[in-house]
Amino acid sequence: MSIERASEMSPRIQSALAELQGIIQQRYPTATFHVSCRDDPEGVYLTAVVDIEDTDVIVDLVIDRLLDLQIEEELPVYVIPVRPLNGVAAFRHSVAKAEDPIR
Repeated sequence: MSIERASEMSPRIQSALAELQGIIQQRYPTATFHVSCRDDPEGVYLTAVVDIEDTDVIVDLVIDRLLDLQIEEELPVYVIPVRPLNGVAAFRHSVAKAEDPIR
């Protein structure tokens, strides 16, 4: 299946993205999202920015439905959970502080 530009996505892909966003926002209401088209593998990527320590939790939330969309419905949709940059910076600062007893 060829991938349309983000503004020309099929209704099926738009619906799948909305469903995946809803699953994530139900648990993490402050999550933000970005949609992009990429080619390795070719598909539509939903980047979910969630302020949690372990982003694997996001994958656990959506994996069953995501696999259904990819396998059963043959939709090239992927989810990439990431932490916000300020959360990563704060985490790195706390780790550095814990490792350096002089601070």
